[in-house]
Amino acid sequence: MNVACDIVIEFDDAEKVKTVLKSIEVDNFEFVKSKANGKKLVAQIKATSVSSLLHTIDDYLACVSVAINMVDKD
Repeated sequence: MNVACDIVIEFDDAEKVKTVLKSIEVDNFEFVKSKANGKKLVAQIKATSVSSLLHTIDDYLACVSVAINMVDKD
C-alpha cells in the first residue's frame, strides 16, 4: 500500500519560508519533498503504510517547529 499527504504551512513572509526550508532540507530524504511557494511551505510526504506516514509527518512537523522557533528568535 502506498499512502501520501500534502502539508501546507503559511508564513508571514517569504523570507521566513526560505529560511525554514533551508533548515529542514537535510531531513527530507526520499520520503519528503519540501518547497517554498511564496509565503507557503509545501511538503509532499509519501510512505508505504499509514503508521509510517504518521511517523514521518510527526518527525517532519517537529523539525519544522524547531526551525520556526529558531527563526522567530532572530
